[in-house]
This record gives sequence, structure tokens and C-alpha cells, in this order.
Amino acid sequence: MTLYPYNRQAAVAYAHRWAYHRNPDFYNFDELGGDCTNFASQCLYAGSGVMDYTPTFGWYYNSQYSRAPAWTGVPFFYNFLTRKKEGPGPVGKEAALDQIQPGDFVQLRFTPGPFAHNPVIVAAGSPPSLENILVAAHTEDADYRPLSTYPIFEVRFLHILGVYQT
Repeated sequence: MTLYPYNRQAAVAYAHRWAYHRNPDFYNFDELGGDCTNFASQCLYAGSGVMDYTPTFGWYYNSQYSRAPAWTGVPFFYNFLTRKKEGPGPVGKEAALDQIQPGDFVQLRFTPGPFAHNPVIVAAGSPPSLENILVAAHTEDADYRPLSTYPIFEVRFLHILGVYQT
């Protein structure tokens, strides 16, 4: 499979467009545990344009009832992006703070336990820090929100490497 560039500008533009609204093409999961990873996936799709329709372990959305766990679940989103096996769709890696760029993702843990929030990075200073990284998110809708304003217990960054296309 060939790895193609990820369109970070398209992902960030989508994040700004829909940060305080819901795209009617996608179900709003606010009442079913939160919409943050659904929104992150929409942003990622805007920048990648490729879904992986592999049952269970892929990353796709057809409807509220026809979607992969990775489309709406924080840990599944991480597992899909950091997979070792090449397959269609975006791919990423866990990255250090100084490797992140707009269009990447941050996952937050607020208490001991699982990571529970998945904002998209829309801007980052140089060098990036928790104070100058700005994010967009759903559930607690935000755009240009400083990462440092979250009650962070633990943070991990996901840097998008590119998009596999068949």
C-alpha cells in the first residue's frame, strides 16, 4: 500500500467549521457518552478521505448503527491509528509534544482510568506547550481552546503520518 499525505489544512478547516455545530451527515452522540471522538473522526476523515471498512477493527461511519468502534471510541481510535498492519485509511503514532502539528490529535485522561477525551489540535506555538496548543472539540464544544485549560491527569499525542490508499 502507498502512504499518501494527510491534508492537515482540510482537517483543521473542518474542525473550525463544525466545532460549535453538528454536521447533519453524522449522528450526534452527545447523549450516548459524548461526541468528541465522532467529531475527531470527522476531522480526520476531512483530511484523509479514506475509510477502512474492516469489520470491528476498521474505521468507518455509515450511520449511527453502522460504524466501527474506532469512529466513536477514544481507545479504539488510538488502536486504529497506531495499528501495525497496513490497511486503508489514516495512520499515526504516539508522539512527543515537540512532534505535534495542527491536524493531529490529543487524548486526555482526567482521572486514573481510561483516556476519555479526544480533541483535534488546530494550532500550536513554537515550541509547542500545553499553554500554546489550541484544540477544537465536541461534547464540551470548543474551538481554539488552550489545552492547559483542561483538568489533565495524563495526556498523549497522536501524530498523523499519512493515509494508506489501495
